[in-house]
Amino acid sequence: MKPLVLSGRSPAADILGLGAERRSIRLRLPVSFPADDRDAALITSDDDWKVADAHNYKLAVGRIARPDGFSLSYVRLPAAFAEVGEGDVLGVHPQSGRVRALYRRSSRHNFFLVTERCNNYCMMCSQPPRKVDDSWLIDEIAETLSLVDPATIALTFTGGEPLTEWRRFIGLLDVARDLLPDTAVHVLTNGRGFSSPEIANAWAAVGHSKLSAGIPIYAAVDHIHDYVVQAKGALDQTVLGVLHLKDRGQRVEIRTVLHAITAPRLRETCSWIARNLPFVDHVALMGMEHTGFAIANSDLLWIDPLDYQEQLKAGVDVLSAAGVNVSVYNLPLCVLDPSVRPFAVQSISDWKNAYVKECEGCSVRRDCAGFFSTGRPRLSRGIAPI
Repeated sequence: MKPLVLSGRSPAADILGLGAERRSIRLRLPVSFPADDRDAALITSDDDWKVADAHNYKLAVGRIARPDGFSLSYVRLPAAFAEVGEGDVLGVHPQSGRVRALYRRSSRHNFFLVTERCNNYCMMCSQPPRKVDDSWLIDEIAETLSLVDPATIALTFTGGEPLTEWRRFIGLLDVARDLLPDTAVHVLTNGRGFSSPEIANAWAAVGHSKLSAGIPIYAAVDHIHDYVVQAKGALDQTVLGVLHLKDRGQRVEIRTVLHAITAPRLRETCSWIARNLPFVDHVALMGMEHTGFAIANSDLLWIDPLDYQEQLKAGVDVLSAAGVNVSVYNLPLCVLDPSVRPFAVQSISDWKNAYVKECEGCSVRRDCAGFFSTGRPRLSRGIAPI
């Protein structure tokens, strides 16, 4: 199981005529005409060079070497890079040769990493935080949003903690609202920033009807949640943040990652949410991605999903009985209690979604979340075709 390669490095000889600055470029078929100098002709055959040149493209992207006689600037994709297509957006840094897929038009799972900085240090974090100056990412995302297809159903902003530079990030949400008013925008945040009324007010002032925040709550008691996120006082700030957002009419999803610390207490966590936060818009109970810090802390965190099915069933029951919209993410159907399966969602992003040999011939494979291909996947002993 291997994830799609969405970033890589091209030798300097394969990035021609782009200068030194980072650029976001949109891929277009050569038979169309470029809207501006950010559009690049997607070269898939030798004949495309002549068509691109005739249509006044100044930039091209492809997998074959640029032939003699053409002056178009050119980015040759790194080896093993995922297939790209019309409307996709790439980020190119000529100095380092790094090429990244920033947006894939055909995908339902487009994520923008806002920052790697975070004020939590979660034990199972799949994107371990770093103390770096990556403020340029917000500028790159703003440029990319202007190239995204307005028909895109949904976009997700993630981190790190997107609210690390909250004023700039709120400005980015304004850009998304104006350029992509029909696109749902979901922000994965630890929610602690919303304990500040100023930040909650600024978020609400964006006025985007399809804006939502995905906020983690890992336990019904503070010392367990705070231990998981490695930040004292985090649960109090998170809950206050949720209350501030809902008081301002904002959409909130609660997320609970299931592992050996959180899963045994899931019944009480869900009961607490149903009793104290029944007005949230959605609760996602999520299988753990075994990558990042989850690998380092595997001895503490790994639990076979078969071994928490009683708790998961009880949690789903209490939430659904309270009228709370609840889903189960990231777990294959075969390890779930039959009563829980209707709540399961195909939630794993397409670029890191995979299936195993046991899935061959399974009658419900088309509806199953499958597995993460990232990190060091660990599989339940219950994997079997249905």
